[in-house]
Amino acid sequence: MHVVILGCGRVGATLATKLVAEGHTVAVIDRESESFRRLGHGFPGKTVLGIGIDEDVLRKAGIERAGGFVAATNGDNTNIMSAQIVKVKFRVPRVIARIYDPLRAEAYQELGIDTMSTTLIGAGICRDFILGVPYHTIEEYQSGASGASSAPRLQRPAGAVPERSR
Repeated sequence: MHVVILGCGRVGATLATKLVAEGHTVAVIDRESESFRRLGHGFPGKTVLGIGIDEDVLRKAGIERAGGFVAATNGDNTNIMSAQIVKVKFRVPRVIARIYDPLRAEAYQELGIDTMSTTLIGAGICRDFILGVPYHTIEEYQSGASGASSAPRLQRPAGAVPERSR
């Protein structure tokens, strides 16, 4: 499968090297050329310098033949916008956006964009480890089902403006 990854930080670079090792073709997009150093010397995939919401940049990365797209930049807004473009315009079948803000992740999930809230997943895993209880599924961490009786669901106050992404 051809996979396009937006963001060559720790997550994007690790995912890219894992997928290549498994025999997939990978293109990584980042706006900073220095970020590609994380891929290591001799990375057999493609690197594309640019912004992931630019359709020409996405085309250079091979989005039109991609079976999957992962938005893993450090910005929630960029991740959501790029995921939406790739899903709607290019009709990539498997699209996921990493979102730090759990409230945003839930809202976009309800709009049909698959999201992964590393904040909820990380907090849930730490909770389970500290309490010595079995780990839950990713879906349970993201839905608040793990330990739901001991922790209230996150809610944004009515009329509150979402915080800027990192």
